[in-house]
Parts: sequence; structure tokens; C-alpha cells
Amino acid sequence: MKQDIKAHNNVLELIGNTPLIRLNNITKSFKGEFLAKVEAFNPGHSTKDRIALYIIEEAERKGILKPGDTIIETTSGNTGFSIAMVSIIKGYECILAVSSKSSKDKIDMLKSMGAKVYVCPANVSADDSRSYYQVAKRIHEEIKGSVYINQYFNELNIDAHFKTTGPEIWKQTSGKITHLVACSGTGGTISGVARFLKSKNKDIRIIGIDAYGSVLQKYHETKEFDSEEIYPYRIEGLGKNLIPTATDFEIIDKFIKVTDESSAHTAREIAKTEGLFVGYTSGAALQGVKQLAEEGEFDEDSIVVVIFPDHGSRYMSKVFSDNWMLEQGFFDSQNIEAKETIEYIK
Repeated sequence: MKQDIKAHNNVLELIGNTPLIRLNNITKSFKGEFLAKVEAFNPGHSTKDRIALYIIEEAERKGILKPGDTIIETTSGNTGFSIAMVSIIKGYECILAVSSKSSKDKIDMLKSMGAKVYVCPANVSADDSRSYYQVAKRIHEEIKGSVYINQYFNELNIDAHFKTTGPEIWKQTSGKITHLVACSGTGGTISGVARFLKSKNKDIRIIGIDAYGSVLQKYHETKEFDSEEIYPYRIEGLGKNLIPTATDFEIIDKFIKVTDESSAHTAREIAKTEGLFVGYTSGAALQGVKQLAEEGEFDEDSIVVVIFPDHGSRYMSKVFSDNWMLEQGFFDSQNIEAKETIEYIK
């Protein structure tokens, strides 16, 4: 009998309820306890599965999305993959405007999921007609019956994490969490989780990780958008050259910036010390934790949850490629790993 078979109806039923994993080695010299919320356990291997499913189902519920419609989105890769996955199951067409900064691995994955992909230059202003924001808007205007997810300015981005990720973390820590550390790109993850956690305990510290070359930290501190802060950087899915309304700056206590190089090395270190193969942005998140520990942010009673947003397989041609690391100048002559890499390449 069909009802006797214990199987999920489709891959979407696996979204959420990701594990909290204790970090034992990479943080052993820090005060406090450090726990990783590993979002790579989602079926699409990233936290973006949550918002893709939630926003699409809300659009269906409101009658905005109908069978055969086209879903359009701007993405650095992960959201696009999640939307493509949901679109396959639900029967929608999927068109994605992708930043050229996205790894080749990510772009190939999007195509393999049946999405039509437009690769747009990364280092142009948000209002440039070639930017992935403007390309997505133009395609949306041209295609009748299309829906533009627009994660950067969609309040549902926050709601998805308020209703899922936040409660999961609260339950998994039995309400003992003292700090949340999360990268901020669109801001939906950190804002949604923060809103839930602060509703339970207003004293929980919410710390956002930003990139050098991004405007978020300064905007948080001054409420001023400073275009002089903007310059190219390599980390994907972190930081912004605009101010997303999906970021609730009022609920975030502090931002700290990390470099491309230190984040890349920390991503590789996580794999080698904890056996967790996670992405570039996860490296950035834990690099932020390292810097915060050095600043004295934590004490012996701290229970710190750091969100690892995605899987390392999406960065095989980047941070997990010795050639790429060498090309970026991320290996130096004092680094044993660098010497071995250079010898191998020769």
C-alpha cells in the first residue's frame, strides 16, 4: 500500500530543520561555546531554499503566481538554484540574472536545473542598465505573466527566517543563545532570525558580517549611504552596493568587516579542522567570529550561533582551488600550503 511507504513526496519537504553542530577545534582558544547552523543540509545546499519556497508559496496563496508563469530573480547563485529547484517541482519557468562574480560552479548548476541564465557584470552600479538588478527588472517588464521575486526588497525574505530559522535556533539552544553571528547580503536571514530571537530575549547580541567594498557597516553606523565605500571584492552573497530594505538595521547590534583573503583561508580551515565542507561566506562568518573573539566580544558564558549559509561544492573553482587562491595572491611565500601548491603547479 502506498501509505505504508515512508518517503517524502518531493525534495521540497526536506527544506528546513537543519542541524546545529558544535565547533570543537577551530574555536578552542576562544571563550564561550560556538555552534554552527549548517544550512548546507537543506536539499538545495543553502539557506536560500527557505526563502524560495516561502516567497513562491505566498505568491501562490495570494493568486499572484499561476500555473505556467515565469519566475524571475537576481542572484549571486544560491537563491537562483533554490528558485529553480522549487520551479521544477511546481511547474514554473525560471529566468535568473546572475552576477559575473558568481563562481562558474554556481552558474553551471543553475543551467543544469533548467534555468535560463543571464550573466551580468558585477562591478557596475546598481542603476546601470547592465547590472543584474536592472536586467531582471527589464525581463520582468517584457514577459507577461512573470513574477519578480526581488529578494533584496521583499519583506517576505525576512518573514521566511522569522518563521523557520529563528525558532529552530531558539529550540536547538533551549533559549540559551547569547550571540548570533551571520553574514548580511540581502539581510533577510540575519533580520528574520534576529527579530524572532529578540522577541524571546532582547539581550541576545546580533552581529552582522560585512565585506570591505560594501556599504552596509557604514550605513548601519551613520544611516548614510556612502558610494565611496564601494569597490570590487570577491566574496559572493555578502555585502552590498545598495541598501536592501530586506535588512532590518535597527535590530542588528553591530557589523564587522572581513577581508576576501582571510575569509577564503578560514573556509579552507573549517574543512580541515571540523570536517565541515562549507562555502566562502561561511568562511567569512567564522572569520568575523575570530575577530570578535580577539576584540573580547565573548566570555565564558557565551553561547554563540554562527550561520554557515551554503556548501563548499559551490566554490570548487574558487576558494577550494589552489590555482585560484594563487592567482588572487592569497598564498604567500611564508605559507607551507603555498609552497606545496606552487611546486605542484610547476
